[in-house]
Amino acid sequence: MNTMNRRTFITGSVLGASYAFLGTPALSDIKSQIDRTAVERKKLITRKLGRTGIELPVVSMGVMRSDNPALVRAALASGMVHLDTAHGYMRGKNESMLGEVLKDYARDSFVIATKVGSEDKEGFLEKLDLSLKRLQMEYVDILYLHGITSRNEVMSTEILDALRTAKAAGKARHVGLSTHKNEPEVIRAAIESGVHEVVLTSINFKQDHYPDVKKAVAEAAAAGLGIVAMKTMAGAFLDRQKTKPVNCKAALKWVLQDENITTAIPGITTFDMLAENASVNEDLKLTEQEKSDLAFGNGESGLYCQGCERCTHQCKRQLPIPEIMRAYMYTYGYGDARIAHSLLTSYGVQDNPCRDCGACPVKCTKGFHIQERIADVTRLTRVPGELLA
Repeated sequence: MNTMNRRTFITGSVLGASYAFLGTPALSDIKSQIDRTAVERKKLITRKLGRTGIELPVVSMGVMRSDNPALVRAALASGMVHLDTAHGYMRGKNESMLGEVLKDYARDSFVIATKVGSEDKEGFLEKLDLSLKRLQMEYVDILYLHGITSRNEVMSTEILDALRTAKAAGKARHVGLSTHKNEPEVIRAAIESGVHEVVLTSINFKQDHYPDVKKAVAEAAAAGLGIVAMKTMAGAFLDRQKTKPVNCKAALKWVLQDENITTAIPGITTFDMLAENASVNEDLKLTEQEKSDLAFGNGESGLYCQGCERCTHQCKRQLPIPEIMRAYMYTYGYGDARIAHSLLTSYGVQDNPCRDCGACPVKCTKGFHIQERIADVTRLTRVPGELLA
């Protein structure tokens, strides 16, 4: 990654030093600022989000790990008008931060998505109302049912009714789902449901099942669904010690070679990351060095668990191993113990659940040392979550 500090980013961005979004703009200034940058924004590569009619740059901002209002304003200034958050990110503080930032922007100048998870209609709608309160908005542009892993979950009549109700009440312009594993099955069920309009899916160069993911994505696009990509960086690093970084820019470009994918939402936490990701909005061509970096990364076991679930039936305790491995990736790849802790506790995982198992029979297709990684990352459950927030 090229070194670029905050000052360099501001002066070298699409908008230049004259852009005022990094401060708190006066409402009267916002429209004129957007109008002044209309010509510059035409340089960005954009795609339509399925039948929603929304047009987005190919790279958007995943806000999940950011608590910096200035960074969000800089993302908007760069043309990243789509911001992705969720009900549970940073224990709700992520949505609240965005609400404070976006209250000063014209509502039609950005596209906001949030994600809500629940097993019943009442709980889902209650969480949505709380999310809207935090965001200080009457509606979100995209409302996702969060973290779906099977066809049965997609086709739940109660949750489908919750999505319909939210949309009919004007609390969501469009509805969809997010999925971290069993992506082809979930995507195809989303098509079948007739309710979902957008799918947010894991997709990256480390997936052994990428050909089937790509095929399911094409089927969804043909059916009019918009496709948003996440986990494009495949864990960001290939080792726990962070000595082998993934070429994240190359990984992002690689995913976006598929024109059926409208946009990707890489998590952005620094101005360096923002500058690198924003540059992809103007150039998707992979260099020979980037191709070489991806080939090297594909040969390493890495930190990204693709959720194949071949390990789960081998576990004596029937632990949610893919979710624990995802927590491991969040901790050592993304450096975010908060999200890892939240994920572990949501599945009821305790500290070192393998301590009495003896030799571990689980064999990972990616070569992960499962028992070792579980013992390592589940130490987080000893720490109260509020101390990590």
